[in-house]
Amino acid sequence: MDQPGYIILSRLSAQMRTTQVLANNIANADTPAFRAERPLFAAHLARSGSERIAYSLDSATWRDTRTGPIATTGNPLDLALQSEGFFVVETRGGERYTRAGRFTLDATGRLTDPSGNAVLGTAGTPITFGPGDTRIEIQGDGTVRSENGVVGQLRVVRFADPQRLRAEGERLYAADDQPEPIPRPQVVQGAVEGSNVSPMAEITRLTTDVRDFQFATQFAEREGDRLQNAIDRILRRKN
Repeated sequence: MDQPGYIILSRLSAQMRTTQVLANNIANADTPAFRAERPLFAAHLARSGSERIAYSLDSATWRDTRTGPIATTGNPLDLALQSEGFFVVETRGGERYTRAGRFTLDATGRLTDPSGNAVLGTAGTPITFGPGDTRIEIQGDGTVRSENGVVGQLRVVRFADPQRLRAEGERLYAADDQPEPIPRPQVVQGAVEGSNVSPMAEITRLTTDVRDFQFATQFAEREGDRLQNAIDRILRRKN
């Protein structure tokens, strides 16, 4: 394959990557607290004689950290964060972080996420209710109360660089950096943060991306035809 072929191949690879990211955004338009992602590409410059040639290089994925819309549900175990930060849950792989506050109680009274991971308090232990705790109140600073008194306080943390978080599924993040506690988070009880994906905007981007992919494919086909014609002419001359 000659240089034009490699250039268009890098472009097709970039277009496929963009399409995958956009499709994932659209698929999670209704996922609580999902953050839209954007691929980042760089130009890899190479020289061919006196000419400079640019190849598309998949550099990274950028996450849109804008807060999604907060919808009232009336469920006392649904929680949203109006500010920055993440709830902390305990998984088999260690602590993970989430803004998807659609929680429930398990058979032992622990506050858990939909996957059964326990929601942690500032003491580092799961928030756990007793059999007599029926009227649950969660204040703006994360303090959890019932008619029997204070149950605990939700642990809410932030990171210096949220872009370094690694997504695990659609709701959880893992981190290599040390989290910083938020003493007074803005917790909203009876509400859930929605996805910050705009379906119409993503579909528009996807339509444009598919069109660009088709143009790139047509160019690759024409380049293939050009090479084949050149080979055919060379073979005819030899014969």
